[in-house]
Amino acid sequence: MNIVVLGLGYVGLPLAIELAKHFNVWGLDIDRGRIQELVDGYDRTNEVDAAALSASSLRLTDRSEKCPSAEVYIVTVPTPIDQLNQPDLGPVISATKAVASMIDPTLKPLIIYESTVYPGVTEDICGPLLETQSGYTQSIDFFLGYSPERINPGDKEHIVSRITKVIAGESTEITEKLAVIYGAITTGGVFRARSIKAAEAAKVIENAQRDINIAFMNEITQIFNRIDLSIWDVLDAAGTKWNFLPFQPGLVGGHCIGVDPYYLSYRAQQLGCDPQVILSGRAVNDGMGSWLAEQIDQKVNKKAARILVMGLTFKENVPDLRNSKVIDVIRALEAKGHLVTVHDPLADPAEAKREYAIDLDANALSRNYDAAIALVSHNEYRLMDCALLQALVDEGGLIVDLKRIWPDLPEQLSENGQRHYWAM
Repeated sequence: MNIVVLGLGYVGLPLAIELAKHFNVWGLDIDRGRIQELVDGYDRTNEVDAAALSASSLRLTDRSEKCPSAEVYIVTVPTPIDQLNQPDLGPVISATKAVASMIDPTLKPLIIYESTVYPGVTEDICGPLLETQSGYTQSIDFFLGYSPERINPGDKEHIVSRITKVIAGESTEITEKLAVIYGAITTGGVFRARSIKAAEAAKVIENAQRDINIAFMNEITQIFNRIDLSIWDVLDAAGTKWNFLPFQPGLVGGHCIGVDPYYLSYRAQQLGCDPQVILSGRAVNDGMGSWLAEQIDQKVNKKAARILVMGLTFKENVPDLRNSKVIDVIRALEAKGHLVTVHDPLADPAEAKREYAIDLDANALSRNYDAAIALVSHNEYRLMDCALLQALVDEGGLIVDLKRIWPDLPEQLSENGQRHYWAM
């Protein structure tokens, strides 16, 4: 069986590597630089190491015409939102057109989508587009399937070869073909969803649920802050109950949790529904950056303060800068007149410059500031001791610990009382 995987990012590359252990697999990505990096054994996402790339039989190309006719095409391209928080299906549409140009009707290929979308996109948009672009007929010349991706960047435990894969085809027969393909690569087994729309909906609510729960944490953080009550002290106490859910406050960005709820709310509004809970959660989380900057500004209590921001990626221990909400904090602090220096041990400096006009400072930890704020809990930051943290800020300066990565720091700092600590 020949399989072509379209899109070799966080989702597509690990999937293609696993599939290549069992099938003849071609990886197609329009980014020529990305293909060359992978050929050279380098994965900028840090999801696949050089040894695994070298050992894999996966073929790599940036040109669809170099791919053979295949029995299976799997689309794993991103699904972002635009400036109005509306779904941007551009990458999915482009990938669909590419697949349409490769369809060999004698093989009756199965076309599987893994990209996160709202219910209906696969069958109502992609299917008709495939017919229009190829001139072939769905359910006769080609068939549709869906299996939502569940990649968690930086998570080495819940990888594609261990998780349960939700699958759905346009018919029972097609679903069983998906079961054979995905069942070959994961020890977590497959779950046959009732329909493609059910599988699409399952994925989009997985992330919307997390978004709403984090929004609640962020909202109560702001409430408790007004009475000088730390959210972490409250969570320590509440967490002793057996059914209390262990969500935490923070900046909600990235290409999944900070995006997918907008796909669901968009579809809801199309159907005449008012998604109040979903959009309220989004509003709270999207406003968290400016709220944090306001609190930091008040606690620094100094004009044109020198502030070190530690971490720029959207989450800990990954180099991914997409939709990072750290930039909201930075821009709000700069708008208040503060001088912000940004450090991140994992982010690509060129990408930071291109995406956010940020100049990462690799030597930032060797100087001192009026305030040092840790917004991303990279392991490098977790390993910093009290002496190093004290050296980062002037006497009377402020250390902000968004994710409470240094829980023992308040007691250590209180011994001399020369630094202030705040962890919400």
